[in-house]
Amino acid sequence: MTQVIRTALRVEGIVQGVGFRPFVYSLATGLGLGGLVGNDVDGVFAEIEGPPATVREFLRRLEREAPPLARIERVTTSAMPPAGTASFTIAPSGPNAPDGRRGTLVAADTATCADCLRELSDPADRRYRYPFINCTNCGPRFTIVRDVPYDRPLTTMAGFAMCEPCAAEYHDPADRRYHAQPTCCPACGPRLALLGAAGEPLDLGEPLTGDPLGAAAALLRDGRIVAVKGLGGYHLAADAARDDAVAALRARKHREDKPFAVLAAGLAAARALCEVDDAAAALLASRARPVVLLPRLPGAAVAASAAPGNRHLGIMLPYTPLHHLLAGAMAGPIVLTSGNVSDEPIAYRDEDALARLAGIADAFLTHDRAIHIRTDDSVTRVFRGRPLPVRRSRGYVPEPVVVPGGFPRQVLACGAELKNTFCLAKERHAFVSHHIGDLENVETLRSFTEGIEHFRRLFDVDPRVVAYDLHPEYLSTKYAMELTGVDLVGVQHHHAHVASCLADNGWPAGPRAGGRVIGVAFDGTGYGTDGTLWGGEFLIADYAGFERAGHLAPVPLPGGQAAIRQPWRMAAAYLDGLDGLGAASLDVMRRNSAQWPAVVAMARKGVNAPLTSSAGRLFDAVAALLGVRDAINYEGQAAIELEQLADPAERGGYHAAIDAENPGRYAGPERTAAPAAEAAAGPAPEAGRPFHVRGADLVRAAADDLTAGVPPAVIAARFHNGVAAVVAAACLRIRERHALTTVALSGGVFQNMLLLNQVVTRLESRGFTVLTHSRVPCNDGGISLGQAVIAAARDRLGSGAPALDS
Repeated sequence: MTQVIRTALRVEGIVQGVGFRPFVYSLATGLGLGGLVGNDVDGVFAEIEGPPATVREFLRRLEREAPPLARIERVTTSAMPPAGTASFTIAPSGPNAPDGRRGTLVAADTATCADCLRELSDPADRRYRYPFINCTNCGPRFTIVRDVPYDRPLTTMAGFAMCEPCAAEYHDPADRRYHAQPTCCPACGPRLALLGAAGEPLDLGEPLTGDPLGAAAALLRDGRIVAVKGLGGYHLAADAARDDAVAALRARKHREDKPFAVLAAGLAAARALCEVDDAAAALLASRARPVVLLPRLPGAAVAASAAPGNRHLGIMLPYTPLHHLLAGAMAGPIVLTSGNVSDEPIAYRDEDALARLAGIADAFLTHDRAIHIRTDDSVTRVFRGRPLPVRRSRGYVPEPVVVPGGFPRQVLACGAELKNTFCLAKERHAFVSHHIGDLENVETLRSFTEGIEHFRRLFDVDPRVVAYDLHPEYLSTKYAMELTGVDLVGVQHHHAHVASCLADNGWPAGPRAGGRVIGVAFDGTGYGTDGTLWGGEFLIADYAGFERAGHLAPVPLPGGQAAIRQPWRMAAAYLDGLDGLGAASLDVMRRNSAQWPAVVAMARKGVNAPLTSSAGRLFDAVAALLGVRDAINYEGQAAIELEQLADPAERGGYHAAIDAENPGRYAGPERTAAPAAEAAAGPAPEAGRPFHVRGADLVRAAADDLTAGVPPAVIAARFHNGVAAVVAAACLRIRERHALTTVALSGGVFQNMLLLNQVVTRLESRGFTVLTHSRVPCNDGGISLGQAVIAAARDRLGSGAPALDS
């Protein structure tokens, strides 16, 4: 007897082009089953007819052998009467739902697959050495999509008519290029060109005439800088082994110290430069192909100026055929950094790139396939075998984060000011955007607003709830406040950090809520509900609200933003608050003696010196004290270099008191929150003041050791160990009072691997469950996800709407 099973598949990231329907077709026909496969607004469905044992085998292999770009979220089956169908077909795509709802998702750009690489290197193949080879399992997706449905006419490949052989592959369900929208070949697809700095065609003469890629590699070997058009924008490339070339790139780009990423041809080449364990190798070779920060090997054949003063290198492997061919032609590492001048967005339109990069690049290796939306490279680290994202962008976006509890109404979360991302959310999916950047100039703000409109179209989101940061001067906040016809939800910055970590870890929401956690949110600064600048926070939190259980004792930020750019000012503020310490004997004061008295007076009087509990500023103070950095050239530089300085073998640590009554000279009475901010903060805190962690104790201990002649590397390590110890002590205090045993760690300070490892180790040894990030960054790039899930939690409380099944 023949059994018929109707299988309804809900597949995350289901689009024409991820290869799921042809996969089902090949699997079913290979097993001799009849029926059909198609997709509609709710996902993929398949009607399978055949012997029961064969149908069971089909279902088993369906989940185990899914193609690379498909992730199955749910499989349900139901019985149907047999129809006697012997053949198997692919049904035409279904229409949108009657209400106009779109159900398909758009895939991320994906690194060149092994099958395409074999064709790329096969002289007998018609796509031999073709820089734009792709198939259903790899290639450009997000960066070329203009609208949905994801069909070729709605991508930037619309202008390239397929030749007859490509069209035959495209229409053959058994071919791996079936409905691969960017498919092409040398006869019908995009072409490379090499241009001079003024945009003129460049010909280096024989034997390089007609070989733009070979000519670009020759320029790189000669020490020149070449702008290379990638998937999401232009890169600036230089020979990574040549100090003169890398130094010239730094000077022209106005990027004094921030490390450059380095392209290695493969895993073997990466292992010649850095320590690469199995987890790092898997991340480097993953389909996302992020930049991975790895410990640099002594004597690595990379110019010192590629990552000055840094023990790590950011390594990536080729992720397009063009990068594979260029790396092969160079036979050595290539610096590959974003195509921009410092603090500007990456250039992605050809005319804009020629205008903005002409003073940096000696030549342009470009092509005629347009990039629809700029997307920077993703950056990650590995922490205890798991990814720790620093920047989530190309290769990951726009794949959604599946959120427990879901969203009763559609949400827009506008994110923060620095490292901005936005998030659009509906049903169970949170679509966190690509890296937008710092919202500090018109071009970046335009990317922010255009990106929101693009995501709204792609994912059919019409937000009814808009979440924003409480800081009134953030451009993202001002954007939210100008919207009409929506419910606005203000979200405190550090609560958003903690909620982001909870969502990242699938912490339950709604009827099966996981309850409250201890949230440790350490970062540079964030606007507090009391009007001061927070940043060293111990919260008791869930998705809906939080209490401020404790924080670093506040100190002045003398000069406001100037103190962030000049860490010595934070050293002055901390040292002046310490009775009996002779700051005059310290080099940091002598180096800055001309301005020291004025800055100290500013701190004491509170003139242009707002109070801050920032952990980032505490790290800055110690970095300046030890002579690491008095002024910075990029965000977080002083703290990053302090971590680099620390001796990892040092086990000693400083002690910091936790004091509820006498927090220090500068901590006056708690200020009263403004009504709007108070309402946004969630439940009121318990009676009594939050405890204060005396960060000044750590500064005093470091100053005493420095005066006593202890090496700075030892002092830096003892400071890190001291911070980790006081975090553990503070969490123990909260556990004693509130019986909470889970700690969520978030905020940009926890990008510090030395600190993160110490904190997790200490907490776990004391019986805590510790949550860290692995899908979105712990820095402000993850803020928008936290805002979105907080808005959803409050929406459920306000409307009584149930959470979606999690």
